[in-house]
Amino acid sequence: MAVPNYPKPPFKTQQQTFPGKTDKMDPRPDHGEDSYEGHGLLKGKKALITGGDSGIGAAVAIAYAREGADVAIAFLKGEEKDAASIGALIEKAGQKAVLVPCDISDDAQAKALIEKVVAELGGLDILVNNAAYQRYYESFDDITLDDWRKTFETNVHAVFNLTRLSVPHLEDGGSVINTASVNSKKPTPNILPYSATKGALANLTIGLAGLLAEKGIRVNAVLPGPIWTPFIPAGMAAEEVAQFGSQTPFGRPGQPAELASAYVMLAADGASYTSGALLTISGGAVTL
Repeated sequence: MAVPNYPKPPFKTQQQTFPGKTDKMDPRPDHGEDSYEGHGLLKGKKALITGGDSGIGAAVAIAYAREGADVAIAFLKGEEKDAASIGALIEKAGQKAVLVPCDISDDAQAKALIEKVVAELGGLDILVNNAAYQRYYESFDDITLDDWRKTFETNVHAVFNLTRLSVPHLEDGGSVINTASVNSKKPTPNILPYSATKGALANLTIGLAGLLAEKGIRVNAVLPGPIWTPFIPAGMAAEEVAQFGSQTPFGRPGQPAELASAYVMLAADGASYTSGALLTISGGAVTL
C-alpha cells in the first residue's frame, strides 16, 4: 500500500483552547479510519487507552480494534463527540467499545475508571497511558507553579497511578505503553513543563520495566516527534502551528495513523522480550 500524500506546511494559521477539537483542524488529521488494516495481532485482548478520543490515542484505538482487541477509551468531559466517533469505529470493527469520561489526574476518577473498564471488558491486558496536558508559554515568567503542578499531575503522577491500579489486573504477558515525546531528549523551551514531564515519563518507563519484569508485565514508551493532532493548535503559538513539522527531513508532521503500528507491535505477544524500550518516531528528525 502506497503512503498517502500527506499535507505539508505551511498550514492555515489556527489556534484552539485545550484540549482541542479534531473537527476544527485544517487539514483534518488521519487516524487510519480508511487505511488501517488489521491482522489479528491482538485478538482476544482487552485494552484501555487514555486520551483515546482524538490524536494518537484515537489512531491506536482504531488499530487495536481492527487487530481484534476490545477497547476502552478515557477522555475529558466535553469531548463526547470525538469519543463517540471513535467508539463507533471500534464497534464497526466488531469489537466492544467502552467510553469513559475521566480526569485521570483525579485519584477517585482514576480508580473508578479502572474498575469500570475491568468490569465491562472482563479484564485488562493492555494499558496505553496516552493522555497529557500541554501549554505554550511566551517566556519563563509566564509559567506559574499551578501550571507546573497541573502538567506533572496529568503527565506523570496520573500515569504512575493508573499503572499502579492496573497492575493487579495485568496478568503475565500484560503490556503498559506510555506516550512520551522527543521532548524527553530534546526539550522545547516554550513548553518547558511538558518537556520536563516527558523526560520524567521516559525515565519512569525504564524503571517500571525493571520493577514489573518479575510479574511478566512489559513497559515501553513511544516518543513521537511532530504529530498533527489537536494538541498542536491548542498548545502552540499560531505562527508555529503554520510551519509545524517543516523542520523534519520529510518536511511535514506525522499523522496519528503513522504511529499506530508502533503501539500494536509493543502490545502484541510477539514483542515478549521488548521492555524498557523508548521508541522514537520523528520522521527522521535527530534527537539526542
